Amino acid sequence: MTIATNMAGRGTDIKLTPESRGSGGLAILGTERHESRRVDRQLRGRSGRQGDPGTSQFYVSLEDNLMRLFMPERIARIMDRLGLKEGEVISHSMVTSSIERAQKKVEENNFGIRKRLLEYDTSMNSQRRSHLQAAQECTLRRTSQLDILTMLFDTCEDMVSNAKAGENVETFN
Repeated sequence: MTIATNMAGRGTDIKLTPESRGSGGLAILGTERHESRRVDRQLRGRSGRQGDPGTSQFYVSLEDNLMRLFMPERIARIMDRLGLKEGEVISHSMVTSSIERAQKKVEENNFGIRKRLLEYDTSMNSQRRSHLQAAQECTLRRTSQLDILTMLFDTCEDMVSNAKAGENVETFN
């Protein structure tokens, strides 16, 4: 028996003995569902690899984070009406599809976060390149007094126009 995290065993070939192969192979027991369906599929794929026998079974509590955050209240009410007791096995397609919908919502949210982060990173890189180019130009040609005065004038002009628009001078950036 091996107890491992949800990503353990990646890149590891688990060799089955003739005794373990004869008794059904590698059995994966998951104690919760991951936010990503891909990770769940990878875990299921650990059993029955390369023609070896194997099984996988996941156990989920209605109190798991994924279930608490995304399970519709109607499913909880239905389970209450059915009179299910604590610890009783629930194997209904409605629960499975609810878990998969919750995983899909999390995946979509995570995709949106990564997309927004890439947009910010692209903007920051553009600004970084612009500032680096300006700094290199200053270094190479020893910024003239006229360039410095122009920057000061532009900054003062921005401050005055913001003040006229009713903005506070302290919030100027």
